[in-house]
Formats: sequence, C-alpha cells, structure tokens
Amino acid sequence: MPYFDLFLWEEQNAEHVAHHGVTTAEFEYVVLNAKKAGTSRSSGRPIVFGVTEAGRKLACVYEVIDDLYCYPITAYEVE
Repeated sequence: MPYFDLFLWEEQNAEHVAHHGVTTAEFEYVVLNAKKAGTSRSSGRPIVFGVTEAGRKLACVYEVIDDLYCYPITAYEVE
C-alpha cells in the first residue's frame, strides 16, 4: 500500500474533498491505512479504498508527486 510523508493540501483540493463530506484527516488516514489499491477508471490516477477511524468506507484518489509526496484529488464514501 502507498506511504507518503506529506499530503500537499491547497485550498482547492481541500474544499473539493470537503464538498464530498470527507475531512483532510480522514483522507490521510485512509490513504495511509488502505485496504485495497488500484487505478481510478475515470482519471487513471491511483485510488485506494479503506475505512476511517469512525468506520466510514472511503475511496481516495490522489496524484503521486514523488516517493514522499502526494497531491489529494478527491474522495467519496462507498458502500
């Protein structure tokens, strides 16, 4: 599973994730504790699936910057 030291949050991507009802902390937790990883069918970017500490099942899409950094793109709750 992916591991990153830093998530590059900007106002735009933080607001986009929040628009889907996901916090930046939830996004980071799911990416760092992912249960399944793959490639997003719509964007071709990496996607991971996991569960937040509160038990919400999320899909998180991001862009790899390098071995340590990722740029969060979007996240949404899945069934």
